[in-house]
Amino acid sequence: MSFRIHNGQVIPSQAQVRKPGSSGAGFEKALMDALRQGKEPVKISAHAQSRMAERQITLSGEDMQKINEAVDELGEKGARESLLLYKDSAFIASIRNRTIITAMKGGELGTVTNIDSAVSIK
Repeated sequence: MSFRIHNGQVIPSQAQVRKPGSSGAGFEKALMDALRQGKEPVKISAHAQSRMAERQITLSGEDMQKINEAVDELGEKGARESLLLYKDSAFIASIRNRTIITAMKGGELGTVTNIDSAVSIK
């Protein structure tokens, strides 16, 4: 399944045909679980979308699921602004707003200020 970003929301761009017996895991499942739990899925700000395009950073449904899970965990621990390290990228996220604020490649990561937490997403 592929996704597109529209106004900071991650949206499936085409219907996915599942094979019988295939796993329901993925972004679609994470989105539905989050909606059932009253949790809004993580949004991507316009600034972060621009940085991701410039740096050729793409996120799959599985990537977004892992980021959502990390944001959930950080929120439960009281984090407000966090550095998310994922694969070869780094994201700054507002945990309270459930929004990725900016994105960079790991090699660009220098001094990071105004965060209260960091997580390495596996």
